[in-house]
Amino acid sequence: MFLEQVSKRFSLKKLASLSGVSVRSLTDWKREKFSISLFALRKICRELNISLPRDIRIESSFWYTQIGSHKGGVAVYKKYGSVGGDVEYRKQKWREWWNNTGKFKECFIGSRLKTYFPLKSSRLAEFVGILLGDGGITKRQISITLHKYDDQDFSIYVKSLIKQLFHVTPSLYKRRGENIVSIVVSRSELVQWLNSIGLLTGSKVKQQVDIPIWIKESASFTKACIRGLFDTDGCFYVDKHPYRKKVYENCCMNFTNRSLPILSFFKRGLDQLGFHPTQRTKFSIFLRKEKEILKYFQIIGTSNKKHCKKFQNYFKNKHGEVPKRS
Repeated sequence: MFLEQVSKRFSLKKLASLSGVSVRSLTDWKREKFSISLFALRKICRELNISLPRDIRIESSFWYTQIGSHKGGVAVYKKYGSVGGDVEYRKQKWREWWNNTGKFKECFIGSRLKTYFPLKSSRLAEFVGILLGDGGITKRQISITLHKYDDQDFSIYVKSLIKQLFHVTPSLYKRRGENIVSIVVSRSELVQWLNSIGLLTGSKVKQQVDIPIWIKESASFTKACIRGLFDTDGCFYVDKHPYRKKVYENCCMNFTNRSLPILSFFKRGLDQLGFHPTQRTKFSIFLRKEKEILKYFQIIGTSNKKHCKKFQNYFKNKHGEVPKRS
């Protein structure tokens, strides 16, 4: 329904370009053959400066695997009368592998890989902001989903940050037919440790997750967490205003999140740092004063080159502010 309404105002080609997918994928989403990804939906809403639909249902990552595997198993059983081939032959080959190779390995199935847990720091607070922005936590895995092209440099930064913090090398997964990349770490102990420092497993929106208290109690940690949140769920854009045959431009910053406690933290944190954010819609925070946007990039900064390039291009090519009406 959402895509049906938006496509009346914008062409499918433009919407596909904004969401980073092919026109074919967008068409499948529009006719509800497949569900639209949350990343693409957020991307469209950010670029068009509109709010997320209120009636959406957000599913956890890989929600369909259990359903699909069950149907596949039933189909195989109906066709062959068993699932997995010759069970006794498979057991025999496994015993051969175990006796010759498996039991001599330091790490085998069932063991847990070691993970380093860092002290609380600004780097960790920034990672928390990134994870609460475009990330997710399941029982055994953490993942952060970014745009394959727009966030290419930022993906490298996030991967390096995870490696520095936890001494593990994340895996990168690119989804076929979609311009997104997932940065994934599979560690049960890491998930448990993140739970212990205030992060929850499961849907951030359904649980209305909040920022851990240890971040709120530190000004430097708050700055770093705000940076991580904006780098993932924020955008820098330019408002254009035609006035008396001239076009004037104003820069703006927008942060959008469906968790109200996170929005409250973001707004309160900016207030405490001397900014004057506004909240015109339920799920979005704005900074509209040019001086304050300059101040944001000076004292909070960004680790996402996408935002930095837009910021620099605006001040290099801007055509003047909107004149005040007399």
